[in-house]
Amino acid sequence: MLERTHDGRAFRILNVIDEYTRECLAIRVERNLDHEDVQECLAELFCTRGVPTHLRSDNGPKFIANQLPQWLNRLSVRTLFIESGSPWENGYIESFNGKMRDELLDREIFFTLEEAKTLIARWRKEYNHVRPHSTLGYRPPAQRAWLLAQQPVSAPGLT
Repeated sequence: MLERTHDGRAFRILNVIDEYTRECLAIRVERNLDHEDVQECLAELFCTRGVPTHLRSDNGPKFIANQLPQWLNRLSVRTLFIESGSPWENGYIESFNGKMRDELLDREIFFTLEEAKTLIARWRKEYNHVRPHSTLGYRPPAQRAWLLAQQPVSAPGLT
């Protein structure tokens, strides 16, 4: 996403969403974001949450730079790129981005990048832990993620 501070300077927002729990796993806010920033953000998530089987994203330059797909391939993460001009192929993130725009970005004037980072981080916490989601039975995503984590995992072939 692209937003601007009060002085007109642009900054970028990288949002990472778990499609199953709808939890916002990470938000990166910087003046510029490149493939190294994306890789760093994903590496932190993989270390704390585990490596996913697939990763859906747009096909912007920071996602299709040679280094990022090669790194994901080495980790056996399948990349699912949405077609250009087809945001409906990535509905969860588009819905999240719309909510972020309506509930935060369109209501705030950010005077500094630090202020934007702080307010966006606060909104992410509210989104994950307080804000009810109709598709989750009016529970917040963090609660659903916690409930799912409590379910026992059975190994294939074992009873």
